[in-house]
Amino acid sequence: MKKIRFATVGTNITDTFLQAAREVSGFELAAIFSRSEERGKAFARRHGAARYFTVLEEMAGWEGYEAVYIGAPIAFHYPYAKCFLEHGKHVLLEKAFTANAFQAKELIDLARERNLLLMEGMMTTQFPNFFQIRDHLAKLGKIRRYVANFGVYSVRYDDYKAGKPVNTFRRDLCNGAMLDMGVYCVAPMVALFGKPEEIKAFGVVLDSGVDGQSTVICRYPGMEAVNLVTKIADSYLPSEIAGEEGTMYLDHIQKLQVMEIRYRDGRTESIRVEQPLSPMAYELQDFIRTLQEGRRESSHNTHRLSLEVMEVLDEVRRQIGVSYECDRC
Repeated sequence: MKKIRFATVGTNITDTFLQAAREVSGFELAAIFSRSEERGKAFARRHGAARYFTVLEEMAGWEGYEAVYIGAPIAFHYPYAKCFLEHGKHVLLEKAFTANAFQAKELIDLARERNLLLMEGMMTTQFPNFFQIRDHLAKLGKIRRYVANFGVYSVRYDDYKAGKPVNTFRRDLCNGAMLDMGVYCVAPMVALFGKPEEIKAFGVVLDSGVDGQSTVICRYPGMEAVNLVTKIADSYLPSEIAGEEGTMYLDHIQKLQVMEIRYRDGRTESIRVEQPLSPMAYELQDFIRTLQEGRRESSHNTHRLSLEVMEVLDEVRRQIGVSYECDRC
């Protein structure tokens, strides 16, 4: 099937994305965007892009490609994606999908109106090992608890505390812990169990106005879900899904490298399968396959999933007292 010509936005996470794209058939890089001409020119040369742009609207209007990957800070996801959709481009939008649910719904409605593919680049829910979790849940019996933990002391936190200018922990970039890391806990939860009936959230809000860490307790019929997220401390706790017949042990909710069911009778069953591709390759594979099959919504990273995750994250931020300028849109 014919290759899909892509443009990309950003040079940080986008670098990882383009390395993964080398493993995916059907991908062709046509252009890149960077606000810095010097950085953009070097980035295009490194990845073999024929063109680079420093004005977003110019690249959006260029006819040399069909789809765009947006790897910009979260604050720019909504305006950038809207611009490309309005210019008739399919959009693969890095997680977190948007800054809030209002923006998510606006983009979804626009994509449907224009008959364009819009998909969140949430890699974990595209892993073969995430499908293993889904397919083996019934072995646990009645599910009673989901616990997801993701804690890493940010490499920028010391600079932030010292008062140095860093892009991390900036309210104007919408990059608090829940949107940056918590989405890796919340998205699998919603994908597996749906949107919770009730949410209780507690968090540490930094002087900059963003959340440094949060504890989120969600209620479902007959079970609870606990999401532990921090960017201001290291955590070594695993994640798990506990049922009445057994518990699924997950070493890391984002990476899913060690996965096993520990049954009540003492048996242990590994459910992990090999994932030969780079982590970001799986989301790109699904995006390209969806386009090549003529569909306008992923069957895995669905519009509903992205919207419901944003609704959960909105409620968490509301309860812990974190707001962004775009929340008032």
